[in-house]
Amino acid sequence: MNAARPEAPTDVMRAPEETRLPDGFAVRLASDVHRSRNGGLLLGGSPMRLVRLNGRAAKLLASGGFTVSGPTSAAVARRLLDAGIVDPRPPEVQVAETTVVIPVRDRTDMVERLLTILRCDAQTADLPIVVVDDGSRDPERLAATACQWGAWVFRHERSLGPAAARNTGLRRCGTRFVAFIDSDVVPWPGWLPTLLAQFLDPAVGLAAPRVVSLDQGGRNWLETFERTCSPLDMGTREGPVAPLTRLAYVPATTVVVRRDAVLGFAADMRVGEDVDLCMRLHEAGWRVRYVPAARVAHEHRTDLRRWMAQRAFYGTGAAPLALRHPGQVPPLHAAVWSLAAAVLLTNRRLAPLAGVLVAVAAARLARRMPDADAPVRAATLLALGGLYGTARQLVRAATRHYWPISAAAALTSRRARKILVAAAVVDGLLDHRNSRSSLHPVPHVLVRRLDDLCYGAGLWWGAVRNRTIAPLLPRLARSSRSRDQ
Repeated sequence: MNAARPEAPTDVMRAPEETRLPDGFAVRLASDVHRSRNGGLLLGGSPMRLVRLNGRAAKLLASGGFTVSGPTSAAVARRLLDAGIVDPRPPEVQVAETTVVIPVRDRTDMVERLLTILRCDAQTADLPIVVVDDGSRDPERLAATACQWGAWVFRHERSLGPAAARNTGLRRCGTRFVAFIDSDVVPWPGWLPTLLAQFLDPAVGLAAPRVVSLDQGGRNWLETFERTCSPLDMGTREGPVAPLTRLAYVPATTVVVRRDAVLGFAADMRVGEDVDLCMRLHEAGWRVRYVPAARVAHEHRTDLRRWMAQRAFYGTGAAPLALRHPGQVPPLHAAVWSLAAAVLLTNRRLAPLAGVLVAVAAARLARRMPDADAPVRAATLLALGGLYGTARQLVRAATRHYWPISAAAALTSRRARKILVAAAVVDGLLDHRNSRSSLHPVPHVLVRRLDDLCYGAGLWWGAVRNRTIAPLLPRLARSSRSRDQ
């Protein structure tokens, strides 16, 4: 069946009509949150903040979590959940009122694999499935495969991109929830009910699983690298998704959305449409959740040429995103003091001044948290942690977003060359350790740097094509946040 050309969604989304968490909805203190001995001071979330609890709130969270049972506990849970201080623990739900949408161009064999898995899983076997053919070269074969498994097929006569294909599928859905899943994905058992449980929170508009690597039996460097460093894998820590945080977006490789919340993807975007959707939902007041307990496996590219092209393609999306959402996708986001201190550390004679900045920042933090168990020690560790995080951002930006400038500096200055090489190697080794990659450190560093070069090249090309420097502009942040509950 042919489909008319979809229109780009309007930028205005409706806000959720209800945000109160229902009775019976449980929350649990996030694993990375630090709590004072008396339970009244919490440090965590993203961006990191200090949260002071009043007596009633501290009592609710005394055991590490609580279940909503009235307006007061619902209000406390809502604030802590939105701050990333607690994680949701909703009750289990049955899969219902959900349509699966598969946008695809060609890849008939992958569609058959995915449909086989969905229809053989008792939890998804009876769900309506919509396959949107985005200009495949052999539409008859794709349609026959989809119909064999009881899926509806809608076709674009020419390729309009994944965003437009998802919008076509979305408009054909009459269910409360829509699960978008790409054809090169293999869902793990239990993925869908785990995500649907998040929607017991009436403010959640989108929930996404963790995207892990599909074992393809290969042994080349790229496949090994992708297992732990894929840009689609957002890691093991769950949390709220919001701009300028640890989880700034989730990929649309697999997502479940509330039909009333999502008007559609930006059909004029061929890349970055998932980031744009997350940002528009956030701006409208909807919550977006990342749920690594639900998992799907993705068949990553492992051919060098196609892999490099994909990374560069990702980079081209930075400019349109920066124009649509000013200041929300900066290459560097740091406090002024930590950025200045990180730069000073590159000069031996000025390095002591970096220590002065850290000491001043620690003193200010200590004054803001006198009720901490050890204010001076805690503040010093936080200040050092802030400096370390900014230094890592600065190195990554120099070797990824700004590498043409860094390369030009290295060609004209021996000192700049030494600093750049040392930073690139150290950053790559730290990335190897933190990702727990099974790849040998040397090839890991080489692939990481190649990843950054390709992405940066795409970013600069996108900036030139869109005649903007917006994706290259850093953003300076406030040094800390504090909030009372």
